Amino acid sequence: MSSRIAEAKHLAILAMLALAPGPLWPAGPSLAGEPPALNPFAPIKTERDDAVPGYVEMSDGKIYVGNVYMTRDKRLKLYDEQIQRQREIPLRVVNQIECKVLKEWMEKEWRFKEMANDEKYYTGREYPSREYSHTITLADGRTISGPLSEVIYIQPYAYSPSDPLSYRPSQQPDRVILHKRDKGDIGADLKALTFVRLVKLGEDALAEGRKKQAAGRRSD
Repeated sequence: MSSRIAEAKHLAILAMLALAPGPLWPAGPSLAGEPPALNPFAPIKTERDDAVPGYVEMSDGKIYVGNVYMTRDKRLKLYDEQIQRQREIPLRVVNQIECKVLKEWMEKEWRFKEMANDEKYYTGREYPSREYSHTITLADGRTISGPLSEVIYIQPYAYSPSDPLSYRPSQQPDRVILHKRDKGDIGADLKALTFVRLVKLGEDALAEGRKKQAAGRRSD
Protein backbone atom coordinates (compact mmCIF):
# COMPACT_ATOMS: atom_id res chain seq x y z
CA MET A 1 0.00 0.00 0.00
CA SER A 2 2.80 2.39 0.94
CA SER A 3 4.61 1.71 -2.38
CA ARG A 4 1.51 2.69 -4.36
CA ILE A 5 1.22 5.95 -2.40
CA ALA A 6 4.90 6.75 -3.01
CA GLU A 7 4.53 6.05 -6.75
CA ALA A 8 1.45 8.30 -6.94
CA LYS A 9 3.34 11.15 -5.21
CA HIS A 10 6.27 10.75 -7.66
CA LEU A 11 3.95 10.94 -10.69
CA ALA A 12 2.25 14.04 -9.25
CA ILE A 13 5.60 15.81 -8.81
CA LEU A 14 6.59 15.02 -12.44
CA ALA A 15 3.28 16.37 -13.71
CA MET A 16 3.77 19.62 -11.76
CA LEU A 17 7.27 20.07 -13.17
CA ALA A 18 6.02 19.46 -16.73
CA LEU A 19 3.36 22.17 -16.37
CA ALA A 20 5.68 24.70 -14.72
CA PRO A 21 6.56 27.77 -16.96
CA GLY A 22 10.15 28.47 -18.05
CA PRO A 23 13.18 26.16 -18.10
CA LEU A 24 13.60 23.44 -15.49
CA TRP A 25 17.25 24.46 -14.90
CA PRO A 26 18.79 27.94 -14.73
CA ALA A 27 20.52 29.23 -17.88
CA GLY A 28 24.26 28.72 -17.92
CA PRO A 29 27.22 28.40 -20.27
CA SER A 30 26.84 26.17 -23.34
CA LEU A 31 27.98 22.61 -23.14
CA ALA A 32 31.55 21.86 -24.12
CA GLY A 33 30.43 19.88 -27.15
CA GLU A 34 28.39 22.72 -28.66
CA PRO A 35 29.97 25.08 -31.26
CA PRO A 36 30.39 28.72 -30.20
CA ALA A 37 27.71 31.16 -31.25
CA LEU A 38 28.41 33.14 -34.46
CA ASN A 39 28.89 36.88 -34.14
CA PRO A 40 27.28 38.60 -37.17
CA PHE A 41 29.27 41.77 -36.42
CA ALA A 42 32.69 40.12 -36.30
CA PRO A 43 35.17 41.24 -39.01
CA ILE A 44 35.48 38.93 -42.01
CA LYS A 45 38.84 38.48 -43.68
CA THR A 46 38.43 38.93 -47.43
CA GLU A 47 41.99 39.83 -48.46
CA ARG A 48 43.43 37.25 -50.84
CA ASP A 49 46.70 35.73 -49.66
CA ASP A 50 47.76 35.16 -53.29
CA ALA A 51 47.15 38.79 -54.35
CA VAL A 52 50.00 41.01 -55.53
CA PRO A 53 50.05 44.81 -55.07
CA GLY A 54 50.09 46.82 -58.26
CA TYR A 55 47.94 48.60 -60.81
CA VAL A 56 46.19 48.17 -64.16
CA GLU A 57 46.18 50.91 -66.81
CA MET A 58 43.47 50.97 -69.48
CA SER A 59 43.75 52.36 -73.02
CA ASP A 60 41.53 55.32 -72.08
CA GLY A 61 43.88 56.29 -69.23
CA LYS A 62 41.81 54.86 -66.37
CA ILE A 63 43.93 53.44 -63.53
CA TYR A 64 42.95 50.63 -61.13
CA VAL A 65 45.16 50.40 -58.03
CA GLY A 66 45.13 47.70 -55.36
CA ASN A 67 45.72 44.02 -54.81
CA VAL A 68 45.83 42.20 -58.16
CA TYR A 69 44.85 38.55 -58.43
CA MET A 70 43.25 35.89 -60.63
CA THR A 71 40.85 33.03 -59.96
CA ARG A 72 42.22 30.86 -57.15
CA ASP A 73 45.05 28.50 -58.31
CA LYS A 74 44.86 29.88 -61.86
CA ARG A 75 47.95 30.83 -63.88
CA LEU A 76 48.56 33.02 -66.89
CA LYS A 77 48.42 30.80 -69.99
CA LEU A 78 50.35 32.29 -72.88
CA TYR A 79 51.46 30.70 -76.14
CA ASP A 80 55.19 31.37 -76.29
CA GLU A 81 55.88 32.22 -79.93
CA GLN A 82 59.62 31.71 -79.50
CA ILE A 83 59.50 28.07 -78.35
CA GLN A 84 56.14 27.31 -80.01
CA ARG A 85 54.36 25.98 -76.93
CA GLN A 86 52.04 27.14 -74.16
CA ARG A 87 53.52 28.48 -70.93
CA GLU A 88 51.77 28.65 -67.53
CA ILE A 89 53.04 31.49 -65.36
CA PRO A 90 51.97 32.27 -61.75
CA LEU A 91 51.11 35.92 -61.19
CA ARG A 92 53.54 36.23 -58.25
CA VAL A 93 56.60 35.91 -60.55
CA VAL A 94 55.37 38.57 -63.00
CA ASN A 95 56.74 42.10 -63.05
CA GLN A 96 54.47 43.48 -65.78
CA ILE A 97 52.16 42.58 -68.67
CA GLU A 98 52.17 44.92 -71.65
CA CYS A 99 49.63 44.83 -74.46
CA LYS A 100 50.38 45.56 -78.13
CA VAL A 101 47.72 46.12 -80.78
CA LEU A 102 48.42 43.88 -83.77
CA LYS A 103 45.50 44.92 -85.92
CA GLU A 104 42.33 46.99 -85.63
CA TRP A 105 39.52 47.63 -88.07
CA MET A 106 35.81 48.39 -88.42
CA GLU A 107 33.94 45.17 -89.15
CA LYS A 108 30.80 45.27 -91.31
CA GLU A 109 27.66 43.67 -89.95
CA TRP A 110 26.26 40.96 -92.21
CA ARG A 111 23.04 39.01 -91.79
CA PHE A 112 21.41 36.08 -93.54
CA LYS A 113 18.53 37.06 -95.81
CA GLU A 114 16.40 34.08 -94.83
CA MET A 115 16.56 31.15 -92.48
CA ALA A 116 18.36 28.13 -93.96
CA ASN A 117 19.77 30.37 -96.68
CA ASP A 118 23.50 31.00 -97.10
CA GLU A 119 23.01 34.37 -98.79
CA LYS A 120 23.95 37.38 -96.65
CA TYR A 121 23.38 41.10 -96.92
CA TYR A 122 25.22 44.08 -95.44
CA THR A 123 23.12 45.99 -92.91
CA GLY A 124 25.02 49.24 -93.34
CA ARG A 125 26.27 49.12 -89.75
CA GLU A 126 29.78 48.47 -88.41
CA TYR A 127 31.48 47.59 -85.12
CA PRO A 128 35.11 47.87 -83.93
CA SER A 129 37.40 44.84 -83.89
CA ARG A 130 40.95 44.42 -82.64
CA GLU A 131 43.66 41.77 -82.22
CA TYR A 132 46.31 41.88 -79.49
CA SER A 133 49.61 40.39 -78.41
CA HIS A 134 50.99 40.52 -74.85
CA THR A 135 54.51 40.60 -73.47
CA ILE A 136 55.03 39.29 -69.93
CA THR A 137 58.14 40.51 -68.12
CA LEU A 138 59.16 38.20 -65.27
CA ALA A 139 60.73 39.32 -62.00
CA ASP A 140 64.15 38.13 -63.23
CA GLY A 141 63.89 40.30 -66.35
CA ARG A 142 63.04 37.58 -68.90
CA THR A 143 60.22 38.31 -71.36
CA ILE A 144 57.65 36.04 -73.01
CA SER A 145 55.43 37.27 -75.87
CA GLY A 146 52.33 35.80 -77.45
CA PRO A 147 48.51 35.77 -77.41
CA LEU A 148 46.94 35.89 -73.95
CA SER A 149 43.36 35.72 -72.70
CA GLU A 150 42.78 36.00 -68.94
CA VAL A 151 40.57 37.67 -66.33
CA ILE A 152 42.29 39.93 -63.79
CA TYR A 153 40.77 41.25 -60.54
CA ILE A 154 41.86 44.35 -58.63
CA GLN A 155 40.78 44.78 -55.01
CA PRO A 156 40.95 48.57 -54.42
CA TYR A 157 42.52 50.31 -51.46
CA ALA A 158 40.54 52.88 -49.53
CA TYR A 159 41.79 56.43 -50.01
CA SER A 160 42.53 58.31 -46.81
CA PRO A 161 45.08 61.15 -46.42
CA SER A 162 46.18 59.75 -43.05
CA ASP A 163 46.40 56.15 -44.26
CA PRO A 164 46.50 56.12 -48.09
CA LEU A 165 47.17 52.38 -48.37
CA SER A 166 44.41 51.18 -46.06
CA TYR A 167 42.62 48.09 -47.34
CA ARG A 168 38.93 48.23 -48.26
CA PRO A 169 37.69 44.62 -48.14
CA SER A 170 33.99 45.58 -48.23
CA GLN A 171 34.29 47.00 -51.76
CA GLN A 172 33.79 44.65 -54.68
CA PRO A 173 36.92 44.06 -56.80
CA ASP A 174 37.24 45.57 -60.26
CA ARG A 175 37.38 43.08 -63.13
CA VAL A 176 39.27 43.49 -66.41
CA ILE A 177 39.95 41.08 -69.28
CA LEU A 178 43.10 40.53 -71.30
CA HIS A 179 41.97 39.66 -74.82
CA LYS A 180 43.49 37.85 -77.77
CA ARG A 181 40.77 39.36 -79.94
CA ASP A 182 37.87 41.62 -79.04
CA LYS A 183 34.95 43.40 -80.67
CA GLY A 184 32.76 46.30 -79.61
CA ASP A 185 29.12 47.24 -79.90
CA ILE A 186 27.49 47.95 -83.25
CA GLY A 187 27.76 51.65 -84.03
CA ALA A 188 30.72 52.22 -81.68
CA ASP A 189 34.13 53.38 -82.87
CA LEU A 190 37.61 52.00 -82.18
CA LYS A 191 38.25 54.48 -79.37
CA ALA A 192 35.25 53.16 -77.48
CA LEU A 193 36.71 49.63 -77.55
CA THR A 194 38.98 50.02 -74.52
CA PHE A 195 41.57 47.41 -73.52
CA VAL A 196 44.14 46.70 -70.80
CA ARG A 197 47.27 48.55 -71.89
CA LEU A 198 49.50 47.66 -68.93
CA VAL A 199 49.59 45.59 -65.73
CA LYS A 200 52.43 46.37 -63.29
CA LEU A 201 53.03 44.43 -60.08
CA GLY A 202 55.04 44.94 -56.90
CA GLU A 203 55.40 47.59 -54.21
CA ASP A 204 57.13 50.04 -56.57
CA ALA A 205 54.35 49.54 -59.10
CA LEU A 206 51.77 50.21 -56.39
CA ALA A 207 53.38 53.55 -55.58
CA GLU A 208 53.59 54.39 -59.30
CA GLY A 209 49.94 53.51 -59.81
CA ARG A 210 48.84 55.71 -56.92
CA LYS A 211 50.73 58.66 -58.40
CA LYS A 212 49.10 58.12 -61.79
CA GLN A 213 45.68 57.76 -60.19
CA ALA A 214 46.15 60.96 -58.15
CA ALA A 215 47.29 62.84 -61.27
CA GLY A 216 44.19 61.64 -63.09
CA ARG A 217 41.94 62.94 -60.28
CA ARG A 218 43.57 66.39 -60.41
CA SER A 219 43.11 66.61 -64.19
CA ASP A 220 39.38 65.74 -64.02
